[in-house]
Amino acid sequence: MQSRTASSKYCVETALTPTTVALGNFDGVHRGHLQVVQAILPSNLPESVTDAYPTVVTFDPHPQEFFSGQKKTLLTTVEEKVTQLRSLGVKQVVVLPFNQSLAKLTPQEFVEDILVQKLQATCVSVGENFCFGSKRSGTTADLQTIAAKFGIEVIVVPLYKCGGDRISSSLIREALLNANLDTANRFLGRPYPLTGTVVAGKQLGRTIGFPTANLELPPEKFLPQSGVYCVEILINGQTIELEPHPLQGVMNIGNRPTVDGTVTTVEVHIFNWSGDLYGREITVSLGKFLRSEQKFANLDALKNQIAADCQAAKAFFT
Repeated sequence: MQSRTASSKYCVETALTPTTVALGNFDGVHRGHLQVVQAILPSNLPESVTDAYPTVVTFDPHPQEFFSGQKKTLLTTVEEKVTQLRSLGVKQVVVLPFNQSLAKLTPQEFVEDILVQKLQATCVSVGENFCFGSKRSGTTADLQTIAAKFGIEVIVVPLYKCGGDRISSSLIREALLNANLDTANRFLGRPYPLTGTVVAGKQLGRTIGFPTANLELPPEKFLPQSGVYCVEILINGQTIELEPHPLQGVMNIGNRPTVDGTVTTVEVHIFNWSGDLYGREITVSLGKFLRSEQKFANLDALKNQIAADCQAAKAFFT
């Protein structure tokens, strides 16, 4: 299966070396992943390796997608993952195309080819449940044994818990599907974001006094439960001029049953905004789930409910 992402700019062959490497999928870049990443940052390493480039090595497509042949939606797309990791102090991200050639590498071959020859790794950090090599045959103990032959230190990071709860990408997905934003955002360490491009819609919102920005998301992006959310909005990754804080609004995810819609859409109504957003990239961060999507008897009933949603969102942000 081919990668969905043009990840050649994150190619291992062009990586700066030597490196300190955090190795894993890191889907979501959640609080557990942070422990693995922080272990390879200069502030946490001896001075002897501070001249190395802190590097995250990840995979695209997700190995589960490669082996199952089924598309897997992601908490973080490659670009989102790179942005988040760089904000943590990572200097470069290497995306390994997960293909048949990579899947066939034995644990020994993976260490020699990727970590030693291509990345000149001085130390490697992994989570305690990390497996690698053909048929996931390599364990963290194997990684330590093989890497030691090349003078590479391997840091095995214990599974991280938040308030006694184990954190995992699958549990974050489950929380989002159940509209449990408190849990999802707590595990992530930040509100769950959706980043996409504003495209033209049917402009129904304008006719009832609530214009919306229709957000086109990457097809691999994981969507939470359909319904209405309180959200904060950044335009092109920044607040607009003269705005010291993110914009606020409400977002609906669903197929718009009141107007017999059949395709899932993501529509954002931004409070106190009248500018043109077509073609611009925006990031919407989910703050609170307000209600499930429902079909109303007519547009007036829908309009009244949207007004109530807006009031509830403004109260949430107050």
